[in-house]
Amino acid sequence: MATLSVWKFDTSSEADEASVRLQELARRGGVTVHDAATVSWERDARKPTAHQLRPAASPGCLGGSFWELLIGLIFLTDIGIDDTFINRVRDQLTPGTSALFVLGPDAAVETIESELAGLQPVELILAHLDPEQEGALRWVFTE
Repeated sequence: MATLSVWKFDTSSEADEASVRLQELARRGGVTVHDAATVSWERDARKPTAHQLRPAASPGCLGGSFWELLIGLIFLTDIGIDDTFINRVRDQLTPGTSALFVLGPDAAVETIESELAGLQPVELILAHLDPEQEGALRWVFTE
């Protein structure tokens, strides 16, 4: 089972530092990451910006269009991922904050949490995706 995790930070730049740590952890073989992106929302910006990461050993990346669409839809409409997840992300990611979005196996969450402990993410939001949901996401966004 895959998990879409969102690690929210209280500044617009901390997710970038978290992404560096995540990529290093993946390079060392400490965690499997299918795909990841950072989202930062500068305090004076109208909307957040998303940047896809390129984790090491990431076959089957969903691509930048996936992350842009997912982030856009979180702030615009429901896309079929659990409403509670969508609403929590929408409520937590506000101007002046940032988040690291990670798609990976369920087991990766604890390892990533340990790696990011020094950065003190203020919120962790999870959506567990069954194989059918993950397959549907991959089919839509890799076509």
